[in-house]
Amino acid sequence: MEFRVKARLADEQGLNRTITRLAHEIIERCKGTENIGLIGVRTRGDYLAKRIARKIEEIEGVKLPVGILDIVMYRDDFRMKHKLPRVEVTDIPFNVDGKILILVDDVIYTGRTTRAALDALMDFGRPAAIQLAVLIDRGHREMPIKPDYVGKNVPTSIGEEVRVLMKEVDGKDEILLVEETR
Repeated sequence: MEFRVKARLADEQGLNRTITRLAHEIIERCKGTENIGLIGVRTRGDYLAKRIARKIEEIEGVKLPVGILDIVMYRDDFRMKHKLPRVEVTDIPFNVDGKILILVDDVIYTGRTTRAALDALMDFGRPAAIQLAVLIDRGHREMPIKPDYVGKNVPTSIGEEVRVLMKEVDGKDEILLVEETR
């Protein structure tokens, strides 16, 4: 598939500003940093969670625990695809029981990834609460899931896609709105 860039939604500075705002919103809503853990949904959600944690550490001087969650085996569509899913490592190096978990992902669309992540998280214990932080909310929900923290709302059509590029994976930071070309 080939894609055409329709719009550049954020450059490196814009992405950094959005991460800073998300960090401040998390601190404010949680009334500080006590008892919080961040869990990033693999792949870009885990890097985003680490960046938010670094920003919170800059602001509050507190290092929050960060985990990485792979949800491939929890997805409701993995059996429908023709190839076997690539399962990555889940690494949650802290006890989730009684914690306020901030589930972090780059883009929310139908809500199915978030539903899978919630199912996966429950296998690790019983958190006090789970909140959802996303960089981009592009609408078109198929599940009754609403993020608690949103970096940007980007209304899209079905043929459009939001691509979040991060240095750790893609070599640069930017957010693009793309559409498939024929």
